[in-house]
Amino acid sequence: MKTTIIGIAGGTGSGKSTFTNRLKQYFGDQVTVIYHDYYYKPHDDLTLAERQHINYDHPNSLDTDLLIEHLQALRAGRSVNIPVYDFTQHTRSEEIMHVKPSRVIIVEGILILQDERLRDLFDIKIFVNADADERILRRIVRDMQERGRALDNIIEQYLTTVKPMHYLYVEPTRNVADFVLNSGLNDVAFDMVKTKIEALLAAPEA
Repeated sequence: MKTTIIGIAGGTGSGKSTFTNRLKQYFGDQVTVIYHDYYYKPHDDLTLAERQHINYDHPNSLDTDLLIEHLQALRAGRSVNIPVYDFTQHTRSEEIMHVKPSRVIIVEGILILQDERLRDLFDIKIFVNADADERILRRIVRDMQERGRALDNIIEQYLTTVKPMHYLYVEPTRNVADFVLNSGLNDVAFDMVKTKIEALLAAPEA
């Protein structure tokens, strides 16, 4: 079985998750979605207060080696057990996700195009762009509603780590993408990617 891996990157709140979720909703179990966020390193040796001050927007905060290992295994036809991250506790939960190989795998995350080894695994590289004001507002809503975080904590993190890391590590990767979207709700781009995935799924298996 030939596996095609699609990388969808972009800054926090750019709309990359919206675009990814639209594809997942359309194709259902025909495609596999893996989030780089699941691979944040565990910090069980630290207190919750200490974990809250880790720079989660720096590449070193992620176990990208493990993600690369998992993608290589899936492409080779082997199932993997993916960690599940608990964003309320800032560490990995005890859960795991058992993921089987599939013909199309979508990998989503702000830093997935930053590491050359990971980038080279992608057959298609997409960068979703958005205005900085839109991105911070979306992040505030997400972190408060989905991750139970306080507004002052979100703002502090954004100013001290998220914003500078974006311009240092995330924004430059748009230059290595195969194409850049101006919105996760871009219907023309969605139709293009959807059509490509449909062709991949319809192709005879090797």
